[in-house]
Amino acid sequence: MSDVKTFEDLEVWKRGCQLAVDICVGMHDSKYYALKDQMTRATFSIPSNIAEGCERDSTADFIRFLRYSKGSSGELRTQLYVHERVMKKLQAPGLDNAMHYVAETKEISAMLQGLINALERKQNKDSTP
Repeated sequence: MSDVKTFEDLEVWKRGCQLAVDICVGMHDSKYYALKDQMTRATFSIPSNIAEGCERDSTADFIRFLRYSKGSSGELRTQLYVHERVMKKLQAPGLDNAMHYVAETKEISAMLQGLINALERKQNKDSTP
């Protein structure tokens, strides 16, 4: 974490941004507006919460916002599963690369958890007399 100067330096933020772009492009023509809206909101929340937390003045705040981001990743993963099931029932084409996006949300969640763990270790080390 010591070599990170801004949230733009974080690989997890970069991957979250790319996932948001991919989901927005993939859902662009969807006529299922409620699901499309919910999915795009969840995907925007992933990198946005990373950025907001990093810009806060405390490690505790950063950790809290990383947890929000991780929650949004799980939310998006659920929505991807639901979207695919809805499309299958409707016998309509699903989202291209949906399972790749599911895998990406899992990797992003793992990266976020690793960052949370590292920050908590540093926080505990800094608070030890």
